[in-house]
Amino acid sequence: MWEGSTEFEVDLEKIEVKTHEVVFSLPHQIRQLSASLHGNTYYKLGLPEACLALLPRHYAFLLNPLHRQKIRFDAAAAARLRTIFELLLGLLRTPETHPELILAQLNSLLTEMNAAYFAVDKQPADDRLAKFLEFQLFVEDNLTEHPTIERIAEDLAVSTDGLYQLVKQYAGLSPKEFLTNRLMLEAKRRLYYQQRSSVKELAYELGFNDPAYFSRLFKKVTGKTVATFFRDLS
Repeated sequence: MWEGSTEFEVDLEKIEVKTHEVVFSLPHQIRQLSASLHGNTYYKLGLPEACLALLPRHYAFLLNPLHRQKIRFDAAAAARLRTIFELLLGLLRTPETHPELILAQLNSLLTEMNAAYFAVDKQPADDRLAKFLEFQLFVEDNLTEHPTIERIAEDLAVSTDGLYQLVKQYAGLSPKEFLTNRLMLEAKRRLYYQQRSSVKELAYELGFNDPAYFSRLFKKVTGKTVATFFRDLS
């Protein structure tokens, strides 16, 4: 948002976006852009995962380890970002632009975002954050297998107590709570995108052997039954 303000919804949570702020989301997330953008000056960019794979590095902010999907930029950084967006627009509007030119600007754009995302932390690239990112990736890769805390700790080469302290520091939750919340978020996403109303089918998709237990857990975490949540989507 170069100038103005609006609301952007990510995973059914409203985020107010103001001047010199960026909100980002990932392909699997639920996202809705407010219709009240008239009079605002903003840029909007969508990237397929295949495009990200062509870039020369990974950008840790895309995993959102600090649980902030909004990034604030100072005036100088915002001006650089706007220049990059304008360059990208020019390249994308020019027929037969060499892909490497586009990728170079995308790398600059995402590097700026990555730096600003972690600016609030004095040591954003320390070993503990790197280990937490490993934890997040492990959860994403093994979510429906419902891995035990002991298995995760062993895979990450940390003690169970160390894993607890690590996840508590960055997520404010225990590892078990993190896993449960992530599973319930995945359930909400699948209900939203697939419009799936069968509790049993959804439970089995997410690795639950007992649909009744899944239903109780969903209500405990979200405050709604699956049927109520599904109805409220319409």
